[in-house]
Amino acid sequence: MIGMESSEIVREKEHPFAKKRWIIAVTLVVLTFLGLFYGLFAGSLSFSLRDIIEGIQDEGSTVHRIVWDLRIPRVLVGFIVGTCLATSGALLQGVMRNPLADPGIIGVSSGAGLVAIIIMILFPQHMAFLPLGAFLGAFITAMVIYALSWQKGAPASRIVLVGVSINALIGAATSALMLLHSDKVQSVLPWLAGGIGGVSWAHLNMIIYYAIFAIILAFFGIKHIRVLMLGDEMAKLLGYNVERSRFYLIVVSTMLAGIAVSVSGLIGFVGLVVPHMLRLLVGNDYRYLLPLSCLGGGILLVFADAIARSWFDPIELPVGILLSFLGGPFFLYLIHRGGKQRAFR
Repeated sequence: MIGMESSEIVREKEHPFAKKRWIIAVTLVVLTFLGLFYGLFAGSLSFSLRDIIEGIQDEGSTVHRIVWDLRIPRVLVGFIVGTCLATSGALLQGVMRNPLADPGIIGVSSGAGLVAIIIMILFPQHMAFLPLGAFLGAFITAMVIYALSWQKGAPASRIVLVGVSINALIGAATSALMLLHSDKVQSVLPWLAGGIGGVSWAHLNMIIYYAIFAIILAFFGIKHIRVLMLGDEMAKLLGYNVERSRFYLIVVSTMLAGIAVSVSGLIGFVGLVVPHMLRLLVGNDYRYLLPLSCLGGGILLVFADAIARSWFDPIELPVGILLSFLGGPFFLYLIHRGGKQRAFR
C-alpha cells in the first residue's frame, strides 16, 4: 500500500459538479482572455481596438507608451500576482485543512512586507533587492512559525495559532518602524495599501521566472496535499512522511506569497476567496482545485485592478483596498457558516 500513488490512495467522494469540471475550466480560460483584454482598455483614457493595434506598432505614439509600456505589463503582472496568491492560499488551506487559512492571516505576507518596508525606508538605495528581501522575509517568517509550532510534530491547528500570533507581532513591528520614520512613510503608504500601479516590463521580467518555478513546485505537491487532507494519522499509516510533506508545501506557499508581495505590496483575501469559491464548484480534489485556483486568482486580480483604476476616476483606488472591501464580508460569512465543516466535508 505504501508504494501506491496518491490517486489510488485518496478516493474522494464524488462531487455533484464533477462531470461539469471541464465546463468550469473552459469558462475560466475564457474569462482569463477576457480579463487580459479588458485590462488593455480600462483606464482614465479610452482607446478603440484600432487605436491600440496601431499604437502598439507606432513606438513614438502616446497610445504606445500608455498601452505597451503601462497597461500590458500591468495586466500581466496582475495576473501573475493573483495566480501566486490564490495558489499559495489553496496550498495553505489544504495543508492546514482549514478554508480560513491565507498567507496574510498566518503572517507570511506580513513577514515579506516588513522586510520590504525596511528596505524602502532604511535602504532606498538598494531597491533592486526588494523582491529578494520580500521572499526572505516570507521564508524566515514561515520557518519561525514552523519551528515554534513543532512539538513532536507540527499539527495544523498549532501552526494556525502560532501564525496568527506572529502576524500580530510583525504588525506591531511594522507600525513602530513607520512611527520612528514618519517622514518617510508617505512613500510607503501606496505599497501598504496593495496595488500594481506603476509596474513595468522590468517588474514582469523580475518575477515571471520565479513564479513559473514556484507554480511547478506547487503542482508537484498535489499528491502530498491530497493525502495530508485525510489527517496526519491516516497519512502516516499510508507511508507518507507528514512533516516532510507539510514542510515542502509550506515552503512553496511561502515562495508564492513572497513573489506576489515583492511587486504588489499587501493584497489580501485573494488566497482566501478564490480557493474556497472554486472548492464549492469543483470539489476538494486538488488535481482540479489547484490549477483552477491558479486561473481564478489571476482573473480576480486583473478584473479588480481594471475596476479600481477605471470606475473611480479621477482617482485610482489601490486594488488591495477594493479587495479588502470584498473579502472582509466574505471572511465573516465563512466564519458564520462554519467554513471548515462545510468546505472539507
